[in-house]
This record gives sequence, structure tokens and C-alpha cells, in this order.
Amino acid sequence: MSARGMLTLVGSAVGGMIGWNAPPPPDPACVRELLAGIGRPAGESDDELTAAVRAFQSDTGLQTDGVAGPRTVHLLSRYGMDRRAWRHDLAA
Repeated sequence: MSARGMLTLVGSAVGGMIGWNAPPPPDPACVRELLAGIGRPAGESDDELTAAVRAFQSDTGLQTDGVAGPRTVHLLSRYGMDRRAWRHDLAA
């Protein structure tokens, strides 16, 4: 399955979990942006994105399947927020 296909499934699952009637379409660019936000650039190809997701999952103790599922996306978002807060605190 392609990265876009995996993210489509994830988008539907997340939308159902949080009660959206029509979740926004999943976008590999969003996962790339989340990874870049924590200092883990994912490259341009689907293979590079999958490898970056796998590396993140391995480092955080998640199932290492290369799929940006709800838990992976949640941790990516959380780590990104923590990193931005840390940088803000340093600047203050």
C-alpha cells in the first residue's frame, strides 16, 4: 500500500475517533512537516517518508510498521508541541 493510501486510512480512523463528520484528507506533506518539526526530515519519496516514520516509531517504542497511524501522529504532534514550547522557553 502506498503512503497516501496508508494516510487515507489513518485520516478516516482519526476522524472517526474524534467525531469529525468529514475528516480532512490525509496528506503525506503533513506527516513530513510533523517530522521536520521535531528535527527529522523525511525526504521527498514515499520510501523515505516510510523510513522516517519507522525510525521515529522505533525510537519512541511504537510498533515499527512505517504507517503514520493515530498513535504515531499523536506522538509526532505532541513532540512538536513540546519542542516549540522548549524553544519558546529558551528564547524568553
